[in-house]
Amino acid sequence: MDIKRRKFFERAGLGSAALLSLPVLGGAKSASSGKPQHQHDQISGPLASATVSFGQFSADNLDRFPDKVGGPGALPNEHTLIPHISTIKAGGSVNFIIGGFHHVIVYADGKKPSDVNVKSVIPTTVQPGPPLINDAEGRIYRGLDPSLFSQDRVEVVQFPEKGLFLVICGVLPHFANDGMYGWVKAV
Repeated sequence: MDIKRRKFFERAGLGSAALLSLPVLGGAKSASSGKPQHQHDQISGPLASATVSFGQFSADNLDRFPDKVGGPGALPNEHTLIPHISTIKAGGSVNFIIGGFHHVIVYADGKKPSDVNVKSVIPTTVQPGPPLINDAEGRIYRGLDPSLFSQDRVEVVQFPEKGLFLVICGVLPHFANDGMYGWVKAV
């Protein structure tokens, strides 16, 4: 790591141990595939990106002020991905606009909802909260722990390869009871 970058991280309060855990920028390879971790190809056109609403609040006489989401008297949230199937170019990205307490998990091409192991769970970091699905088989992306970050946020995921990718809400009751899942088709 060059001196300028080291000084920047030191000023940001990150010590040497934290620096060792950071990937090397510029040419770093993924441990699993040997491919570059960063794709810098320009993607454009109507299928370059898609937007998926990942949970929604109804505008039917709903008052979220002050923050009434989560905890006693929590407001109802629609546990759906809209659209259910989104299509992008391989190399494009999906903007998951998350409304409420949800957890984005993406599985590789070929995994079906019935293949998800709902018995493999972990607790949320901040309790109390429903368990989160921890099925790593075929998982290619796991988003932020919804108990630690804003419930209303955006997570942008790139899909470098062609395929049909299963996207689920990793909050166990949302997936197992409400069927909260959808698909990304990269062409």
